[in-house]
Amino acid sequence: MPVTVDFEPVAAEELGLRTVGHVLSHVQRENRLVVNLLLDGLPPDLTRLGHLRASPLEGHTLFIETAEPREMALEAIDEVAAQLREADRLRTEAVDCLHRNQPGPAMEKLSGCFSTWNNAQESVCKTAQLLRIDLDRVRVGDRSLTQLLTHFGDQLREIKGALEGRDFVTLADILAYEATQTSTHWQNALGAIRRIIES
Repeated sequence: MPVTVDFEPVAAEELGLRTVGHVLSHVQRENRLVVNLLLDGLPPDLTRLGHLRASPLEGHTLFIETAEPREMALEAIDEVAAQLREADRLRTEAVDCLHRNQPGPAMEKLSGCFSTWNNAQESVCKTAQLLRIDLDRVRVGDRSLTQLLTHFGDQLREIKGALEGRDFVTLADILAYEATQTSTHWQNALGAIRRIIES
């Protein structure tokens, strides 16, 4: 029953680890996150997690790769920051297209923004959840991050309303003025989360 964690053999039997679940609990106690798991060289069916955890080690080969949660969170924050910078560039280009009365190209630019903005919001929430960061306690200027996320959702609904009404003047105004402030708030929020993670 060879057990390997982060490319190092683990003396599972000596540690009293008899099931996959025992090994996962052992790894979790060391404050590590499992990022890859292979049982007999194959990824398991994660929809049957209870069955996987109960699987005996005897007669099987278990390989686990882990990551430190803080490192993963910092990488995620850096990636979100890079994506938001790209979305900001696309947003600026969309505004330019709208000012030149070119709604088609503007919509193409905006579609990239929407997926990035949604991904950023999801990543920030999942990162905070992973590290048990209370978003109400993260301050961005005079607001909590929770309030910022709520405001951001409202702004996305305004953009959607302008798009549905084909009100390109209002859309350009939202993107040029309100969304610029939101972009700054996002960068400040990521900085605040980074400081919390690093402290």
